[in-house]
Amino acid sequence: MTEQTYALLIDGAQVATDDHFTVLNPANGQPVGHAPKASTTQLDEAVQAARTAFKKWSAVSDEERQQACLNIAAKIEEHSEELATLLTKEQGKPLNGLGSRFEIGGAKAWTQVTAALQVLPKVLQDTEEGKVVLHRKPIGVVGSITPWNWPVMIAIWHIIPAIRTGNTVVCKPSPFTPLSTIRLIELMNEVLPAGVVNCITGDDSLGAAMSTHQGIDKIVFTGSCATGQKVMMSAAATMKRLTLELGGNDAGIVLPDCDPKEIAEGLFWGAFINNGQTCAAMKRLYVHESLHDQVCEELANVVRTIPMGDGLDEANVIGPIQNTMQFEKVKGLVEDAKRKGARILTGGEAGEGLFYPTTLIAGVDNGWPIVDEEQFGPVLPIISYRDIDEVIERANDSPNGLGGSVWSKDIEKAKEIASRLECGSVWINKHGAIQPNAPFGGVKGSGIGVEFGEEGLAEYTNIQVIFS
Repeated sequence: MTEQTYALLIDGAQVATDDHFTVLNPANGQPVGHAPKASTTQLDEAVQAARTAFKKWSAVSDEERQQACLNIAAKIEEHSEELATLLTKEQGKPLNGLGSRFEIGGAKAWTQVTAALQVLPKVLQDTEEGKVVLHRKPIGVVGSITPWNWPVMIAIWHIIPAIRTGNTVVCKPSPFTPLSTIRLIELMNEVLPAGVVNCITGDDSLGAAMSTHQGIDKIVFTGSCATGQKVMMSAAATMKRLTLELGGNDAGIVLPDCDPKEIAEGLFWGAFINNGQTCAAMKRLYVHESLHDQVCEELANVVRTIPMGDGLDEANVIGPIQNTMQFEKVKGLVEDAKRKGARILTGGEAGEGLFYPTTLIAGVDNGWPIVDEEQFGPVLPIISYRDIDEVIERANDSPNGLGGSVWSKDIEKAKEIASRLECGSVWINKHGAIQPNAPFGGVKGSGIGVEFGEEGLAEYTNIQVIFS
């Protein structure tokens, strides 16, 4: 069977390129399709199409933009199985469990919720001295740069609030997983005016060109801290607006009143959703010394029940690591921990191809790379603690501050501890459960700005205050 060759989406039309690159299935190394490699000239054309479309799109009614988003949600639902299958082939996540069908369903739901949100004018003063009203206006052309871990969902997180508020978009997906995003944007163009959402694909140099481009007014980027720093530096010359959702090294804290058997499955999925390849997954687990060994045992029991394999097999719920670069990073961190004397409770040895077994590690602490660095894969270090003040300090001892969690039967006590954690989101007795109606973003090195909810929608607007 011949793999499909894809095209760029510029001004509502498919645009061919001279060069292509092959996208591989991480489960078997086989080609999935051939993605177009855009030139800088084609980037310019996509930006110009978006700038032209912005003049009309920014002027349409709020109701019309809301309906357009709902029409996109309907398209996602209509093509959900097609999108899920393509996503599994290029990303590796299974169709089932918290995999591709879950991601496509989430993309539809996020689109619908965002469609219902509004940023309305706010009356700041209405007195005899005059009326002062704060208005929010669309920024212009939004450059969206998305990662390989949740390519469809994160494209939706970037694109839908942008167009909902009257902006137009040029989206560049990761070169590891561009095909499902290309197809998503093809479907969007069936219901949107030409030029409102454009898609270009290529290597990292294309993203760098976007962050310096004079015609792009805002960059929204989801990815690593190191790349986010580069985006921020290169965007400075044009004073672009920025939303950066960067890496996390989320800590979970288990208090001594927990039942290890009751929380084990929640801990597992908090850490290993999408095979651990999630910014807001739990990357370090601190367990009170009285429960440490029991939690390790119960987590290991859950790990042994979770089937890993090719995502197209309906029986599997965990897939491979998406790419060789990430695989080698995960492998290197585990090998370093083993050399330092860590105890491997499950996994710990590389499997076939890009499959790395779900790995639990004990006998480690802050200061070890496996704890201090974001592994972004199927590995969880479990760390014993004695004192609550000390463990809060250890949890906060990170340049990152995306998410965290506290596990306890005493909800009020858990909330008090949560308030002391230096991160943008904290969950009680769960981890990573983001919602489209609640703002999400990091502090410290984990980013700038927020996504989701009214606060996330406002990120795509400029403030204009009118005095009358």
